[in-house]
Amino acid sequence: MTVLVIGLNHKTADVEVRESIAFDRERIKKGLVGLRNLTGISEAIILSTCNRVELYLHADGDLSMVERVKKFLAEFHKFPLEVLDGALYAYGAEDGVRHLFRVASSLDSMVVGEPQILGQLKDAYEIGLKEQSSGLILNKLMKKAISVAKRVRTETKIAENAVSIGYAAVELAKKIFGDLGDKVFMLLGAGEMAELAARHLTGSGVKDVIVANRTYERGLALAVEFSGRAVEFSDFKKELSVADIVICSTGARSYILEYSEMEKQMKTRRQRPVFIIDISVPRNIDPKINSLENVYLYDIDDLQGVVDKNLNERLKESKKAEDIIDKEIDVFFDWLHSLDAIPTIVELRRNAEGIKNEELAKLYNKLNGIEEKDKQAIEHAMNAMINKLLHQPTMALKGNDEEKDILISAARKLYGLNSRPLGRQDEP
Repeated sequence: MTVLVIGLNHKTADVEVRESIAFDRERIKKGLVGLRNLTGISEAIILSTCNRVELYLHADGDLSMVERVKKFLAEFHKFPLEVLDGALYAYGAEDGVRHLFRVASSLDSMVVGEPQILGQLKDAYEIGLKEQSSGLILNKLMKKAISVAKRVRTETKIAENAVSIGYAAVELAKKIFGDLGDKVFMLLGAGEMAELAARHLTGSGVKDVIVANRTYERGLALAVEFSGRAVEFSDFKKELSVADIVICSTGARSYILEYSEMEKQMKTRRQRPVFIIDISVPRNIDPKINSLENVYLYDIDDLQGVVDKNLNERLKESKKAEDIIDKEIDVFFDWLHSLDAIPTIVELRRNAEGIKNEELAKLYNKLNGIEEKDKQAIEHAMNAMINKLLHQPTMALKGNDEEKDILISAARKLYGLNSRPLGRQDEP
């Protein structure tokens, strides 16, 4: 048996397919039961997010197993197999573990470094535990994936730097002002991207919000959402004297704020800094305004440049993350390979304990009337001897040696372990 990952994501399937194959919590429970009923699957966990659906399995690693799981998914969701098949991928053994570690570390996410996926993976694991579909192998694998993700976040800068227009706006505002809690923010217009940037700003501490929109009712609704106040669009210039941050997206075909007007406003502001973001295309703010002292004007290309630079930084950090993953894959498979020897190790120790007990019984019969403290001393000495004698064989059997199968066979023959090997559930 092996670790098997079967799924689809935003790279392989469009949103309609992802929606059709998605699992809510109740369907995950039913799906886990269905997967465990498939011959060849011993453990299963289902991860379902808006961008991916993935099944993590401890199962037979042959092609027929993959085909059976694909068929199960199609039948479970009543979705055409011929459509689904083209979107699904399957990874086994090391490739499967690598894929899971990359998913947990957000290296496979639409936005590299985003934090949500780790929480979603933890939730999927919790369901697997509650439904008892996750056992020895997947428990270890999931715990390792979570620890790998934490290492990546701690030891690299993959989650740093803004990689969306909204976050870039917040990052720049903080560089200019530091704390945003006492700043006045004005939303000029109500374009989708401007609204998103506004939400990021209010989520970062900005409390005093002014909304000026050509449709006053729409502006009023946004003002209520942001716990701010709405003003008539024609009055927005009057508010420039108090606004520290301005996001503009009005759809106007020409400049609505000229250099001369802003120059006058800066005198009224007594040169207090102002940060203006013009997301409009075409631009609504005269670019010459940026030459005014203490005016920081950014357009959509400037913000995209910040985002692109930050994305490149994250990609550089992702190389460090891949190195961490490579090392952790080796650690996981060292542990996995050590399980092959556990039945023999358990039986070896049981055999030694049996011999010890037989010899102690003979000894106590000869030493009639021996005190309890003397018995304890003798047993302690024999236990210590057994531990020392078995230590080296145990370490050799647990090691990641290419000749492990030969060592296991030799140990069973040398120590007379000819009974049927114990199952892995007897792991010491």
